Formats: sequence, structure tokens, C-alpha cells
Amino acid sequence: MHDESSRVPDSDTTGDIVIITGLAGAGRETAAHALEDMGWYVVYNIAPQLITTLYDLQASAEGRQNRFAVVVDPRSGPFFSELSDVVAQLRRADLRLRLLFLTADEATLVRRFDSVRRPHPLQGEEGVLEGIRREREMLAPYRRMADLVIDTAPLNVHQLTMKMRSTFGTSLEQQLTVTMLSFGFKYGIPLEADHVSDVRFIPNPYWIPELRDKRGLDPEVADHVLGDANATEFVEKYLEMITPVLRGYTAENKHFTTLAIGCTGGKHRSVAISEKIGEELRRAGHAVRIRHRDLGRE
Repeated sequence: MHDESSRVPDSDTTGDIVIITGLAGAGRETAAHALEDMGWYVVYNIAPQLITTLYDLQASAEGRQNRFAVVVDPRSGPFFSELSDVVAQLRRADLRLRLLFLTADEATLVRRFDSVRRPHPLQGEEGVLEGIRREREMLAPYRRMADLVIDTAPLNVHQLTMKMRSTFGTSLEQQLTVTMLSFGFKYGIPLEADHVSDVRFIPNPYWIPELRDKRGLDPEVADHVLGDANATEFVEKYLEMITPVLRGYTAENKHFTTLAIGCTGGKHRSVAISEKIGEELRRAGHAVRIRHRDLGRE
């Protein structure tokens, strides 16, 4: 059994199955949502005997990545006791199966149930603590056979999500994806932007006849824009400013951010500057997408 520091290697996503189980209140749904956000097909609270059937249906769906996760817990009733047989069957198949078990200490679980004011699913006429102990005993065999056990007591929701990404995500999925978005102020500020910067202080190529009909993607325009001393300093200072921001976003489990650069019409200056900043961020190791919202609207 692997401990919390285990890292599952990247794969080509063929034949990937993750079975999520563990104690109620330990974060089963949070773990499942993290996989869902990475594009996994996730099914909640089904009888273990249906896992293979649902996996086969999902795998045959056109255009869908073959990554499948299922949450299984004692609420599936008498069928739950057959989970070990299903796990053994899947491990004999040509699939990459990982059984994930989530746990936490009694005090943490009691506090979590108290905070949401919900009964434990196995407490019956007794208290939450009795339900937790009954479930822990019932699940003990599955903890022993698990490929990965995560103790969620010291983790908040964001930290558990990060743990799931670092364990089951590809290298690309673990990165913060930065979208550089150029735009024209005369068409409005983009609502999706996390940061907006104004480069209308740079001399406008529009007033140079031979550059007016060209775009910021054209080398002549880019050279003209980036040749301005203020533009060069802006790019340098912008990268210096945004580096700790991106580092903080990654630490806070933010996986997408949009950095908007605006000029008057979104044709020359903002395009050239966005391309340059995007290029530098890629060179620094960030995953970068570049969009020019208003290019072609003039």
C-alpha cells in the first residue's frame, strides 16, 4: 500500500479506473469532484458490480477520454460486501485500477458532521460516533487493500483537491493555465479577466500609414510597439509583478487565470504586448494560451 506521498505516473489515460471509498465525512465527494474537474467520468454511490459495465459504456462513448472514477460506500447496501471481488476482477484485467481510501480521526469526523448538521449514514438510533466506529470496522478490509490511503484530517477542501490533482492529474493538469487576452477598450473590458492592464500609453501604430492596416501579429507592428522604451519596461515590470501572483494562484488551487491587456481597438499594441508577455511566461514554464478578442473587428 502506498502512503500519502505516493505519486502516480502520468499515463496515456487508457484503461484508467479509480475507485474512491473510505469513511463518510472524509471527503469522498470532494475527491470525486476534483477528478471530475480534470475531465474524468465520475459516477457516485453505485453497487460495485456495476463498475465494469459502466466503465465499458463510458469507454465506448465517442470522443471521451478513457478515465473513469466511481464513489462506492456502504450505502450501496448488501452489494458493498462484494467490492473486494470486483477489485480483484478488475486487477486481473488489462486496466490500471487504483483503490483510493479516505480516512480521518474520530474527532475530525464528528466535528465535520456537527458543522453540516447531518446524521452519519450508519448511526441508526445511536450517535454519530457510533456510526463512525461501525463504518470504520466495516471498511477495514478495504483500507488494507487500498493502493492509496489519504488522511484528510489535516486537509481543507482546497488542499484535498490539490492532493488529487498532484496524484491523479497529468503534468499539464497540475499546472496553472494562463490566458493572455488582448482587447480594445472601445469594445468594453472583458468580464472574465482577473487582471486588466492598459497599454494605451504606448505610441499607436495606427497613426503610421504603413502600419495602420497591419496587426500586432505582424513583425513590423510588433517591432515598432516593443521598440518603445516604455513598452519594454512595462513588459519587464509586468512579468516581475505577475510572477508572485501566479505562484500564489497555484498554491491556492486556482488552475485558470485570464490576464487582459487592452489598447484602443485591440488591433496593434495590446496584441503585440500580449504575444510578448505570453512568450516570456511560456519560457518561464507556464502553460499559456493567447486570445485576441477584438482582432478583426476594426
